[in-house]
Amino acid sequence: MLPPEIKIVPDISAFNRTTADEFISCARSAIEAHGRFTVALSGGSTPRGIYSLVADDQENPEKKLPWEKIFVFFGDERHVPPTDAESNYRMAKESLLSKVPIPEQNVFRVAAELDANIAAKQYEEQLIRFFQLAPNQWPRFDLIMLGMGPDGHTASLFPESPALRETQRKVVANWVEKFNSYRITFTFPVINHAAEVMFAVLGSDKAEVLREVLKNPNKSLYPSQRVEPENGKLLWVTDKITARLI
Repeated sequence: MLPPEIKIVPDISAFNRTTADEFISCARSAIEAHGRFTVALSGGSTPRGIYSLVADDQENPEKKLPWEKIFVFFGDERHVPPTDAESNYRMAKESLLSKVPIPEQNVFRVAAELDANIAAKQYEEQLIRFFQLAPNQWPRFDLIMLGMGPDGHTASLFPESPALRETQRKVVANWVEKFNSYRITFTFPVINHAAEVMFAVLGSDKAEVLREVLKNPNKSLYPSQRVEPENGKLLWVTDKITARLI
């Protein structure tokens, strides 16, 4: 298991540039290595600037990507329809997917307008079909993008939630008590089988948790500490304000 790589940048502009460049570099490397790039996007507010910059970069021949070879998934989703303002898919579509020439069939959204458990099961079945998985095999994404909340959650793996104990399923409907609702999320085994996991973390309210996640040897304090790719790269990108206690 490789130690994590930590990049601390001066400001939000440098943060978006660094993470967008990592996305593009990872895509190009994967396509060169095996002809396609599989990525799981993260939701929330932080990635919007990253996705917008990747989209803008497609006007630059040096950063242009072959979108017909890119396959987009989502590491988690809120239990809302795709048109809802809270939808991770809607945010990604508005900031990135509608602005690049990606084939519609290359985008795999969670059908979160359905019953949460049905949506999770259907998404798990999509992963099995796409990656052609045998029983007990895990998908290997080229890149899984993650954020982290002030409570140390990542994807929709929240502290004290049932999904933290899941070791067999790939996607689950996770009941989150503080929201009184379900979230559909990848499980830790899926995340930890990725070739690369990139945490993109912004927010002064996350400084103390970020310090604990990165520095505390007790790995059971926060869900984000349990992201440890078994045979892959772990990259943290943050800014000076968020990282001020490290």
